Amino acid sequence: MRLQHATWQEVETYLQRATGIILPIGSTEQHGPNGLVGTDALCPELIAWTLGERHDVLVGPTQNLGMAQHHLAFPGTISLRPSTLLAVLRDTILSLSRHGFTHLFFLNGHGGNIATINAAFAEVHADHSLQGQGSPVELTLHNWFAGRRGRELAESLYGVAEGGHATPSEVSLSWFACPEAVKSVSLTPRVAPSGSAQCDADEFRRRFPDGRMGSDPSLASIEHGQRFLEAGVADAWEAYQAFTGV
Repeated sequence: MRLQHATWQEVETYLQRATGIILPIGSTEQHGPNGLVGTDALCPELIAWTLGERHDVLVGPTQNLGMAQHHLAFPGTISLRPSTLLAVLRDTILSLSRHGFTHLFFLNGHGGNIATINAAFAEVHADHSLQGQGSPVELTLHNWFAGRRGRELAESLYGVAEGGHATPSEVSLSWFACPEAVKSVSLTPRVAPSGSAQCDADEFRRRFPDGRMGSDPSLASIEHGQRFLEAGVADAWEAYQAFTGV
């Protein structure tokens, strides 16, 4: 069940039998010559929706904007400041906690979000600790791209050409989510240069002119995307069960 498609009465009924919710979070940023700008949100969103349908878990709205400042030299990228994303996440957590949700499972599609998500968790816990109260909510972060099954599949399909950004695995999954948006382009070089993304936007574009980092997303395919969906769902469901005890 998707929160956006439910009435408040249906959410209230859900809370009588379960208090866990899956919250997809990603980013809106460039993903190379053939990757979609929405890749980092589309991937966890599809995994979350599939989990919700298969296992009758409530799925919240996707947080589509994240930490993408180093991609801002590429048109279409939208980035939040760390303080902005932290505030959005904190208010999201407090809103859901107020209604009785006790286990918030953030399903993330963007590595650049990790530090700020963990900082938001720390802020929530600090609020309760400083007030001398136990926190009424449990929080966890699961990065779909770091799941064991997904990593093993990427290694078997692409080896070192998986790279670090605009990877064939994430491009494949986003294409499976949006087959009408598949792009066919020529990539030169086939495998992009590698390096650090710890820099400002202009320096990032100098280091990585077409937006890729160590990857060859020409290897991506819709068929691979379906396989990454199954791997991602299995990894995330295993993590969700361990987190909630269901």
